Amino acid sequence: MKKAVSLAYPKDADAPYISSVAKGRLADRMLQIAREHGVPIVQDEALVNVLSIQQVGDFIPEATYEVLAKIFAFIAKVDLEEQ
Repeated sequence: MKKAVSLAYPKDADAPYISSVAKGRLADRMLQIAREHGVPIVQDEALVNVLSIQQVGDFIPEATYEVLAKIFAFIAKVDLEEQ
């Protein structure tokens, strides 16, 4: 079953947090909306499996900090290059 997780990382937050979790057709719709709005999508099955068992509003688990830091850094770099 397809899974999707979205994260938010406001400037004043201590860490990124889970802003939504979806499975199945709802995950497909979530990804479609993200594409339509230019939201970066990263496909990582192991990461989504860890994040999808968290509750919406929870901070990301510390075990995911390193991989997510690399993802956020890559997204920031792409955003800068596109400006």
